[in-house]
Amino acid sequence: MSSSSPPPDDGEGEGSDGNAGGKSLSYGEAEYWDARYVEEGGAPYDWYQRYDALRPFVRRFVPPASRLLMIGCGSALMSEDMVSDGYVEIVNIDISSVVIEMMRKKYFDIPQLQYLRVDVRDMSMFPDESFDCAIDKGTLDSLMCGVDAPLSAAQMVLEVDRLIRPGGVFILQDLGSLER
Repeated sequence: MSSSSPPPDDGEGEGSDGNAGGKSLSYGEAEYWDARYVEEGGAPYDWYQRYDALRPFVRRFVPPASRLLMIGCGSALMSEDMVSDGYVEIVNIDISSVVIEMMRKKYFDIPQLQYLRVDVRDMSMFPDESFDCAIDKGTLDSLMCGVDAPLSAAQMVLEVDRLIRPGGVFILQDLGSLER
């Protein structure tokens, strides 16, 4: 990804940024992300901030022994950087099967990292209160550019709430937080 925020709408439809055989794709669709990761060849990219910039905040609220859910991991280096900083269990999820396969191959030798193809709107594969922390750096923004944005956003937030243990933390960084 070549910029730190989503490109402006190109007029092809709400939140669209691609075209597959005449069909407009949006940030909320797996097909958009699969095509984008194929085009980029798995080059690492962190939306908004790298771990170094977020480290003081993350370390303050999330002990390294925590079980973390990294929402919309993409090809970001954040999880790798967090393992280097002592974090021991990070479950990385993304809607793109393409990027999940790329990341599994890249990090096959780092047991602290797990990569799963999961849609954040339905994380029923995980039991209630499975995680101490969930981190999102842009997935909610992507959903807000897609079809049925308010419903998709609500589904994601309700699922995150269900998955975080009592006393757990949800760290959400969105584009708006950078503009304030």
